[in-house]
Amino acid sequence: MASVARVTEISAVSEQSFEDAIKVGVQRAAETLRGLKSAWVKEQEVQIGENGGVSGYKVHLLVTFALES
Repeated sequence: MASVARVTEISAVSEQSFEDAIKVGVQRAAETLRGLKSAWVKEQEVQIGENGGVSGYKVHLLVTFALES
């Protein structure tokens, strides 16, 4: 049986780390999307606070999920 998947792009932010931002994004996607198969980190960026330090870690994820038949 053949399968078909869809890819959607999401962004997630964490004040702690890139790894935490990935976990936050995948967990949130799992609340809405069924059949998650994988996530690819497309981009990473840091957010700069008023004091000039890093205030957040942002990731752009491509999330793949299987389409239901």
